[in-house]
Amino acid sequence: MKTDPLSGPTGEQTNDAILEERAPLAPLAMIVGLGNPGSEYASHRHNVGFQIVDSIAESHGLSFTRHKKARARVAEGRIGERRVVLAKPQTFMNLSGRAVLRLSREREIPPECILVVCDDLDLPLGRLRIRPKGGSGGHKGLRSIIELLDSQDFSRLRVGIDRPTGTLDPAEYVLQPFDEKDAALATDALERAAQAIETWLADGIVAAMDRFNRPPPTADEAADEQGSTADTVEEHADTGEPTLLPLSSAPLQLAPGSQEKST
Repeated sequence: MKTDPLSGPTGEQTNDAILEERAPLAPLAMIVGLGNPGSEYASHRHNVGFQIVDSIAESHGLSFTRHKKARARVAEGRIGERRVVLAKPQTFMNLSGRAVLRLSREREIPPECILVVCDDLDLPLGRLRIRPKGGSGGHKGLRSIIELLDSQDFSRLRVGIDRPTGTLDPAEYVLQPFDEKDAALATDALERAAQAIETWLADGIVAAMDRFNRPPPTADEAADEQGSTADTVEEHADTGEPTLLPLSSAPLQLAPGSQEKST
């Protein structure tokens, strides 16, 4: 009997399975959260990059280990269909580029496959801004990465922390935790930042920009959206059709919560 070359001798292997095996893998991506190492800095505004990357790792069951040569905490695995390296440089903020350069060379990750997550004094608290490339905007961590990679062509996700009021020095302000009155808005921003990273990985920079480079919804807008979702659920219940709802992420804590271990 003549055998179909795409089905195998038993006829069990389908064309779709063959094509899936032959499909090229998406390139390895690296997500770099910026911050200062040490528990005394963990809840500071300047450490939102660490906080967001910790949350992503915890949500996807990834654990950090110590990469001695890169001087970074690194976690590796899959987020959706994408292979990723999560990195937290342990060199303090203004030397972050050393870790990024070492890891990018070691894993052969080009700048266009790198996303850096950091705080931004010039964005209002709660605002996100994701861009495919650009300058440092005065951020010392971004400046170090640009200088060491000799490139501005990596994506960056800035999380607004706002500027201090009065005469408080910005350098002192970023090394403080969020005020109690700002905690809820900050937590919401960090949760949306984690969603923006997942969108960047799955759908690309344009989709992430379209969805997240806009002010967060007001309380009234959020209530309207929730009401619209409830109406959709009720409508499907009346027709007997199955209802598909978006997956919600676990609440994000301001302090890092992922597991870390040294090797």
